[in-house]
Amino acid sequence: MLLLRVCPAMTLHLPYSVAGSKLPVTTNPHRFSNLTVRSSNFPLDLDPNESRKLVVAVKEKLEKEHYSLPVGKNGRDDEDMILWFLKDRKFSVKEAVKKLTKAIKWRKDFNVAELTEEAVKDVTQTGKAYVHDFLDIYGRPVLMVVASKHFPEAQDPKDDERLCVFLVEKALSKLPTGKEQMVAIVDLRGFGTENADLKYLTFLFDVFYYYYPKRLGEVLFVDAPFVFKPIWQIAKPLLKSYVSLVRFCTAEEVRKEYFTDKNLPPNFRD
Repeated sequence: MLLLRVCPAMTLHLPYSVAGSKLPVTTNPHRFSNLTVRSSNFPLDLDPNESRKLVVAVKEKLEKEHYSLPVGKNGRDDEDMILWFLKDRKFSVKEAVKKLTKAIKWRKDFNVAELTEEAVKDVTQTGKAYVHDFLDIYGRPVLMVVASKHFPEAQDPKDDERLCVFLVEKALSKLPTGKEQMVAIVDLRGFGTENADLKYLTFLFDVFYYYYPKRLGEVLFVDAPFVFKPIWQIAKPLLKSYVSLVRFCTAEEVRKEYFTDKNLPPNFRD
């Protein structure tokens, strides 16, 4: 673990390596006591018969080489999940198997299926992050992050990680038919050096790259203060192609361009 001082008041913890690019992943009915992610209807890049053959090839390869992996929803025989990861890996069977194996193992080890409202209740009460009750005007579920309420020195990082995954699952379970991506809005008003946490930020983007590819459509950094600028300069090379998803904007732009008066997130109401 590399320690990096950005300013006298702040020490940032950086991992030696950070996964890079690609993005937003899978879908299934609302289940908040035992969340699953709903499969959306996405257009296929190949002829249906050809894509079907590739799905079967991946499924058979997983059964033969990774038979100990769980089956069922989000398991090695989940054809919707297989097809999504094939699309993410440009229909390479070998690459899809590799990424799927990692994702399915992670879901099992992280106990994703066991995440519930009750399990993350304590950290949820901080108000640092939540899924907005309404979609944005583009029909996307909204993951809200209130950076000024995040205190990495005072909170258990494992609790924060569980909250992150629970909220991603919850947001994706709200995907309307035909929609595939969510939007993350990071409210930076009131942000200070005590709220900085690059380790957690890279965890978040790693989660989207490895386990929820191509599900994150846009990241809004709202009203970033001056103190955030050096942190962003450090974060940019770590996030690699994720940088292209980031937009710096104002709270007023969020109100006017992403929501109506009726569906604004609570912290963006006047």
